Parts: sequence; structure tokens; C-alpha cells
Amino acid sequence: MSILEIKDLKASIEGKQVLKGVNLTVKQGEVHAIMGPNGSGKSTLSLVLMGHPKYVVEGGSITLDGVDVLSLKTDERAKLGLFLGFQYPVEVPGVQLNTFLRNIDQKFNPENKTGLLKFKAQLSSNLKELGWQDEIANRYLNEGFSGGEKKKSEILQALTVKPKFCILDEPDSGLDIDALKSVAKGVSELTNAGRIIITHYQRILDYIKPDKIHVMIDGKLVLTGDHTLAKELEAKGYGWIKES
Repeated sequence: MSILEIKDLKASIEGKQVLKGVNLTVKQGEVHAIMGPNGSGKSTLSLVLMGHPKYVVEGGSITLDGVDVLSLKTDERAKLGLFLGFQYPVEVPGVQLNTFLRNIDQKFNPENKTGLLKFKAQLSSNLKELGWQDEIANRYLNEGFSGGEKKKSEILQALTVKPKFCILDEPDSGLDIDALKSVAKGVSELTNAGRIIITHYQRILDYIKPDKIHVMIDGKLVLTGDHTLAKELEAKGYGWIKES
């Protein structure tokens, strides 16, 4: 079983410290949700995990099965088993979704030596899980996609890559109830991955029951609880934690 460990992680951007000592351990197969007010450092944590060049790590460590993640480039972290679903997925005109997915399947799953017919069958199955018809894979990557379709495209990529750990930055933002259910179903299919779900709201956690919920405030994880904590936060907000 793989383990992702974050110890006393501190990071800044443009001279301003955002992460002020984050500690988190996630085992493969577990689901962890990170909640907290705007500006608390949740998205920063996801970007630092993947090695965004704008952020400077000032202290602490990130290891995956004992391997120092901080010493690796972004693509090397991906090959090691980390996947990030972006809060704002980008459009890539001229690159068909099915071509992109075929390329990452061959890159990240070379030991499978997936033949084209097998890949197409698996892709069709993944599309069905997300409530999509096969034809959508002929469109350019995220071009003209709605916000909900872009989030589903991120989950489709994760289902293809099969990462050890999947960090999803607000996978529920901008989704109507049907899209939310489809995304949640896709995330639930990533059973072999450790999943870190960053969210403001409890609603996606109605469909994906987390093993643990963590509250981030001012760059630190200050409170951890089980799945019931989400409803308490929804009812009471974060002020009571700041005051405690």
C-alpha cells in the first residue's frame, strides 16, 4: 500500500507565506476532504504537491513511499503516481480528447501494453460512467466544454492514468446536480487511488463518503474529523473554529 506523507510543509508565493506547516498522511485507497474558507491555502497545497514553479517551498517535506517528491519535476511526480485535477482546467485546441487519452494511457500504463481495441472499450466504459456518449471523445480537449464538462474531462483523465494519489481541486464547483452526481460517480471509481478532495461545500461529500475531513485555516490543517464534520461546517461555518 502506497503512502503520501506531508510533514510541516511551508510554502510561499511572491514573498508571502501561504502554507505554514501542513501535516497530512494519506494511504492509497483512502478519501480525504480538505475544507476551509477562501484564501486558507487549499489550492496552494494542491499546486505545491505537483511542483508549480511560482511557489517556493520554505520547509518541510513531501514523500511518496519514501521518495522525496520535492526533488522531482512535475512530470516526474506524475510518473511517480500523483495526479491533479485543476480547479480551472485549460482548453487545448487542436488536440482531440481521445488522442490525448490514448497518449497518456501509453505513457502512464506502458506495462499494460493496451491494444487499441482494448483502449477504446475501456474509454467507452469510462465515458459511460460519466454519463457521456462516445462521440464527445472526438472533440478537442476541453474546447467549448462547459464548466461541468471540463471537470468530467479531468476525472476521465484520472480514470485513464490510474494514479496512486489523485488531488481534486474543487471538482464540484459550477456543477448542476446531474453533473455533480456523474463526477462523484467517476471519483468513486478511482478505488485504488488515495483521493484528496478540496471543496468549499458538503454537497459532493453526500456522494463520496470521506474517511477523514480536514479543515484548513491560515495555511494549516487545524481540525480533523470523520464524514459528519462536513455537515457541522455547513451549519456553523468556520468562525467557531477560529475562535476555539
